[in-house]
Amino acid sequence: MRPGDHAFLCYGQARGTDPREGGASPGAGTDGWDVLSAFIWSGLARGEKVLVLPPPGLTEPMVWARLQQAPGLLLATGRTSGQLRLTSMRELLGHGGRFTAERQWQRIREQAGAARREGYAGLRAYVDMGWAADLDTGVEELRDRERRADHLFTDRFYSEICAYHRRDFPTGVLDTLCEAHPRNLLSGLGQLHALHDPGALRLIGEADIATRGCFRRALRTGLSGAAPGTRLTVDLTGLTFLGGECAADLVEALDPGAGQGDVRVRCTARDAALLFRLGADRSAVDTLPADARTATAPARWPPGGGRRENGFHAGPPVGYRPRDVRQR
Repeated sequence: MRPGDHAFLCYGQARGTDPREGGASPGAGTDGWDVLSAFIWSGLARGEKVLVLPPPGLTEPMVWARLQQAPGLLLATGRTSGQLRLTSMRELLGHGGRFTAERQWQRIREQAGAARREGYAGLRAYVDMGWAADLDTGVEELRDRERRADHLFTDRFYSEICAYHRRDFPTGVLDTLCEAHPRNLLSGLGQLHALHDPGALRLIGEADIATRGCFRRALRTGLSGAAPGTRLTVDLTGLTFLGGECAADLVEALDPGAGQGDVRVRCTARDAALLFRLGADRSAVDTLPADARTATAPARWPPGGGRRENGFHAGPPVGYRPRDVRQR
């Protein structure tokens, strides 16, 4: 995430679903938590004030115990100094106060003003939307708030993740709420998603040895689904990491002699350099500027429905620090 982003996060399993469905790997206990830890870590490292509004059913000791699994002293230091603070929507709004979008926005503006006066570089908030049921707030009120909240982010001082657990909201509602956010996050680190459209394959997340199976299946599905005589465009701008193994698979698909048809790749200059080193035909790769990932990566990932493939694995430990794509 960048400063000033307003992002949607959908995590957990829907009621009555198999543990292997709903956005988490089997038995995973980090679904959503690694994203929260990374969000906190990056905010503290940037000198921002960080507010965390956890699920209403969790006590503060439970939340701190989970967050303290993160490596290093940054979270502990942030907690001690007050740079990192746990709160709740009830506390933010004022006890006894009913939720309205305007009231919440005013309180956020007050928090942002206080953060500025205290010398912080920004204010970021992770808001678990379980508070809505706790405060008897309807879906339409939430949707209206999310759609009209752009003014909070115009100066890029305030950033926010709105985290929705699948058990609390129907899939159709989640789809609508997702569309109300300019950006959408995967539910955990170390994942790869594939989104298929006619003549296009968009890959989002991390394409490495752990997600190679998903990467290869997505390529096969895209190639087999392309109409004869049409071009398949493979868009890599949503990737945060492209590993050598997956890059080699893609280069093989680009080889005209492989009989795969007309395939083109759209990616950043850094990923293109890797493809070229592995022998990719330069005429088959559309290279974008190095910062194009944030400008062109798909902003939304439908939490329910749509044609998609998931490649989940255990991923990094809680508190993993997102790294530059070439630091592995």
